[in-house]
Amino acid sequence: MIQKDIRGQISVAMKARDTVRLNTLRGLSAAFVNELVAKGKKPTEELPDEDALAVIRREVKKRKEAAEAFRTGGREESAVKEEEERAILETYLPAMMSVEDVTRIVEAKKAELGISDKKEMGRLMGAVMAELKGKADGGDVKTVVDALF
Repeated sequence: MIQKDIRGQISVAMKARDTVRLNTLRGLSAAFVNELVAKGKKPTEELPDEDALAVIRREVKKRKEAAEAFRTGGREESAVKEEEERAILETYLPAMMSVEDVTRIVEAKKAELGISDKKEMGRLMGAVMAELKGKADGGDVKTVVDALF
């Protein structure tokens, strides 16, 4: 269970006095509890791994967007902190597919669905994202789909 592993890593980070890792993992643990409460479960229950991965992906996305916003605002040190946290969180995610693999799948799905018009790009995007859920970055999929039209 990912949630149990995170709890174990919190105590390891405490003993190592790694404050960045500790604060990041504590925040992630709180996000797990929030997800449980949002789903109508008790905060003491375990979150299934699929849901835990979705929470981690959301947290990674938040860190990425925050880093971009800090850079836009000229706050480089805050952006660096967000990127450090994002790197820690990404270690708990499975490896994402390469752009080449995504391209092959998008082309196969395009042929399978018989899509030839740009107007049906949304349908292709939806079908590919459903197939690659959690295995590929949505931005990469969008880039590949855009390049095909």
